Amino acid sequence: MERTNQTRTMTFLSTYPPRVCGLATFTEDLVNEIDKTALFRSNVIAVTNTEKYEDLRVVANLTQHDRASYFQTARWANTNTKLLIIEHEYGIFGGESGEYIIDLAKNLTIPFIVTTHTVLMDPSPKQRVVLGELGRLSAMVVTMAQSAVPLLTHTYGIEPNKIAVIPHGVPSLQVKPREEIKVSHGLANKQVISSFGLLSPAKGLEYGIEAVAKVVPEYENLVYLILGKTHPCVKELYGESYRESLTALAENLGVKDNVRFIDKYLTKEEVITYLHLSDIYMTPYLSKEQAVSGTLAYAVGCGRIVVSTPYRYAQELLGGGRGMLAEFRDSESLASCIRGVLDNPSQKREMEMRTLAVGQEMIWANVAGRYIKLFTNIMEAPPPKGMQLFTNMIERPQPKGMQLFTGIMGAPQQKGVPANIIEVPKQKALVE
Repeated sequence: MERTNQTRTMTFLSTYPPRVCGLATFTEDLVNEIDKTALFRSNVIAVTNTEKYEDLRVVANLTQHDRASYFQTARWANTNTKLLIIEHEYGIFGGESGEYIIDLAKNLTIPFIVTTHTVLMDPSPKQRVVLGELGRLSAMVVTMAQSAVPLLTHTYGIEPNKIAVIPHGVPSLQVKPREEIKVSHGLANKQVISSFGLLSPAKGLEYGIEAVAKVVPEYENLVYLILGKTHPCVKELYGESYRESLTALAENLGVKDNVRFIDKYLTKEEVITYLHLSDIYMTPYLSKEQAVSGTLAYAVGCGRIVVSTPYRYAQELLGGGRGMLAEFRDSESLASCIRGVLDNPSQKREMEMRTLAVGQEMIWANVAGRYIKLFTNIMEAPPPKGMQLFTNMIERPQPKGMQLFTGIMGAPQQKGVPANIIEVPKQKALVE
């Protein structure tokens, strides 16, 4: 579709493929969907270490650990885009708890939105300041979970009228019937459980394997697919020791033939295919802090029954009989949930229909439409009175090899980030 003269430019600040990162995949999916309209021209500023980009949407780079780059990126955004969307995860920005992103935010003269991918219930003082300050400076804060709203207001001090809830998007692809896909993947007549995503100890997959071992005596045709490569950060520090420990566990428990590892970074099409051939999707995560899970969103989007530990996002998505919640670090509890699904085929079908109904609301076309409405409202709103570029800035040295950004102004050289957020007593998150 050709763009019209009414097309407006908006830019995402995020990790981006080929970086192997769930946030990068999220941004690419959202940009692809928005780009199907003629309302906006989507650009990307890629948070980078050493990555190279072929996608023409990537118009600039932010060097993750170079503080000067944050001032330069703000200057570039002020003159080249009308709206900036910051995909926020503490670990993708430089400084303690990603504090360098505040340097960028304070130097923006255009409106910006923050999309939160992690909202901690018990943040460190620095984490509280970073997200709270971003919220104070932003035009809007997006969360993907309703349960995060009271946290954003009470723990981080963000104004309630600045918060929007937009669910995580999921692909919508036409696939063959489940049993037909099983046949093509050598899984005919199998009961299939799957988990996918970048492997790390936080995923708790050892409890999933132990649960499968407890159920196999009753369901010998049970197969557990563990799909995905080891997380790059985990691999850099520990190699493949976690994966190797999982394969050893499966062998020691006598379920080596029932647990299959697919060591591959899956395409979206492959993920959807594996989900559609699955009877159960399992997320035995260890932390109750998990505010959002892209893998869980995908499973719900496909109408799969989910067996999960009760982290915040799982409680929210799996309420109303859309899944089964087990105890943390408890393989017997997981096994009981698996039996509850496999022993009751008619209830399984009903649960899948309830889950699919919610999943249809999360397809990318619907989610992108909500973002577009939000972008339009912000762009058409009158600018706040007195908005202007900070004037008490000094020039920072130009980093070597930097050609894209020139004539950038720096911020006052002072340690840390001003802790000018009102401290509110903590309270537990509200979950559904």
